[in-house]
Amino acid sequence: MNETRSAPTVAGPSGTTPSAAESSGRFWSPRRVPAALVAVLLLACAGLLLYDIAAVRAHHPAMRWRRELARNLAERPLDDTWVLAGAALAVALGLWLIALAVTPGLRGLLPMRRPHPDVRAALRRDAARLVLRDRAMDVAGVRAARVRVRRRKADVRAVSHFRDPDDVRADLDTVLTDAIGDLALARPPRLSVHVTRPGRKG
Repeated sequence: MNETRSAPTVAGPSGTTPSAAESSGRFWSPRRVPAALVAVLLLACAGLLLYDIAAVRAHHPAMRWRRELARNLAERPLDDTWVLAGAALAVALGLWLIALAVTPGLRGLLPMRRPHPDVRAALRRDAARLVLRDRAMDVAGVRAARVRVRRRKADVRAVSHFRDPDDVRADLDTVLTDAIGDLALARPPRLSVHVTRPGRKG
């Protein structure tokens, strides 16, 4: 006997249909770890450079690493392997930081419709997957079901053991379409259902 988990529902005002403007929108990740790593690295480099400059102003010799760096930058040609490798590393790091800055992250959260302007809600993909899987297992003839929920697509693969696969697929389409509607997602994923027979043993 399968236990059915109730899906969260968000109802709008009577007689109205929630529009795209009433969605919660993507949730942005604070990305504290990358920000902290970059801040610590920049602080350490700036502090070391400032200390060396202050030492030179106080008539002390510059640190060896800065003298070596200045000599290498002056002597090495632009097509040197180490220069190209350092440039490639800097470009890769910059592109990574830009990607973190312009993308929201938190791909595990599916934005939901907003019943009120001051309310924002999201549903975890794992929770949506469990709801759809439980609904699929309640369909007669479904022996096993595997569900994968993405931002734009919900892929359901079921195994039918005593009913015709076409009939099972039709029932799954109806049941899971209603289940996706009950999730009250801002952008309901497109449903894809595949039904197969169990493989023969031996």
